[in-house]
Amino acid sequence: MKILTAAEMREVDRLTTARYRVPSLALMEAAGKSVSEFVQSRFLDFQRRRIVVLCGKGNNGGDGFVAARYLRGAGAKPRLLLLAELRDVKGDAGKNLKRWRKAASDLEVVRTSSEWQSLKPLLASADIIVDALLGTGARGPAEGLLAEVIRDLNARPARSAVVAVDIPSGLPADSGEVKGAVVRADFTVTFTAPKPGLLSGGGSACCGTVKVREIGSPPELVEEIGKGRLRWIDAREVSEFSLHRKPDGHKGDYGHALIVAGSVGKSGAAILASWAALRAGAGLVTVATPEPVLPVIASHTPEVMTEPLAATTAGTVSERCLEGSLFATLLKGKRALAIGPGLSTHVGTQQFIRSIVGRRSVPVILDADGLSAFAGRATELSHPDGMLCVTPHPGEMARLVGCTAQEVQAHRVEVALKAASDWNAIVVLKGHSTVVAAPDGNAFVNSTGNPGMGTAGTGDVLTGVLAGITAQFPDAPWWRVLAFGVYLHGLAGDIAYAESGGAPLMASDLIHALPRAYQRFYAELGRG
Repeated sequence: MKILTAAEMREVDRLTTARYRVPSLALMEAAGKSVSEFVQSRFLDFQRRRIVVLCGKGNNGGDGFVAARYLRGAGAKPRLLLLAELRDVKGDAGKNLKRWRKAASDLEVVRTSSEWQSLKPLLASADIIVDALLGTGARGPAEGLLAEVIRDLNARPARSAVVAVDIPSGLPADSGEVKGAVVRADFTVTFTAPKPGLLSGGGSACCGTVKVREIGSPPELVEEIGKGRLRWIDAREVSEFSLHRKPDGHKGDYGHALIVAGSVGKSGAAILASWAALRAGAGLVTVATPEPVLPVIASHTPEVMTEPLAATTAGTVSERCLEGSLFATLLKGKRALAIGPGLSTHVGTQQFIRSIVGRRSVPVILDADGLSAFAGRATELSHPDGMLCVTPHPGEMARLVGCTAQEVQAHRVEVALKAASDWNAIVVLKGHSTVVAAPDGNAFVNSTGNPGMGTAGTGDVLTGVLAGITAQFPDAPWWRVLAFGVYLHGLAGDIAYAESGGAPLMASDLIHALPRAYQRFYAELGRG
């Protein structure tokens, strides 16, 4: 789906009421209900949890009143604090405040700093805090009492979780530029479509896990009103890849991926990438690896084919592999080439990588040590055929473009789009809310993935998934194919993370979860 600015979101809401006859009060009801449903699904013992709902005077506060009412109806006992004068709560928000007071007489009205100080201990004892202070319509940074409350909220004990309603209070919806007091949430439940501020600038770090909930606006209206080229990868966005295999299909139909990876001491990277490519659905996978490493890889996954490459004395790929037609023969009949995991930064190996990438004849996924070969010489990545995907993490991207990792993180979408244009390549900038950027200015931000994936080898798994997906779908737009691969990789990570109870993962956990990721993807689209 498209990612909407605050103004575009207001227009979608307006037209939902004017054109589709959905009352604005019904939209607020659906929004607040969706927040309550998220809390109930995320915290299974929510009835026993101490819940505090912080509401402002506007529509964001109105959503909070509704959420509190539904939580109370489900058996919880939320404490509701209004950070405004009662007379200032008007319109739909005012109607829902009346509904709350009719359903539950308890309401704490906070108008001054001294009143807040007497109630601030509630934050220290709360298990769940719902932030409904300021929404996308806020102008300028939070000030006065609201800024004080936000600062105290951010100083809460680590035991409590904050759920932001639509957007963390104080965060600019369009820029994501953190100025002044901004709530740092663990989860953000946003409505209809994501907003740019949730994904760019420092906003991403303030939002935690972002969940998008439909509240009544037709998806086609989002497509009509949104003018930007930034999209959110969810199941519906990549539904074109949910086709089940035909009854008479065979391995040749699903493509052959070649993965150039591994060196002595780093055979695991090649194993993970090739195993993931198979699990992602490639019909055939071959690993080309230095000869001393081959037995280790061949013995791990018997379904993977192997090809020996001449090795240096250090056990890495040698430049001698470029002699004659050896590598051209290896590429024959392949639909995808992944190169980089575990190859090392040996000088000769790096020269081999640059030569292969420069003379490519199939789509190339370049990762890890493959990217290191172009540090300080990123202009050499550019090629008129556009058949290159680079998959840097922020540190690798910083080395490629000549800035700091902090600068990359502060402008993830912009950095990825500029690099994609400069290199005529697709850029997959990994990390929280992975960005997939194409040279023509289109870009995706991924909705799946979690902190447990921050461990060795998950990037190698992604490389394998992208190679396997690329091999399967040679006729679809490649940047959309890669977006699907990123989504599937993150979804597998989410499944594994849930099963681990939130404990850190091992990269192989993602590979084991890939079949269930496909099943969930199909199920979400009603095609299970």
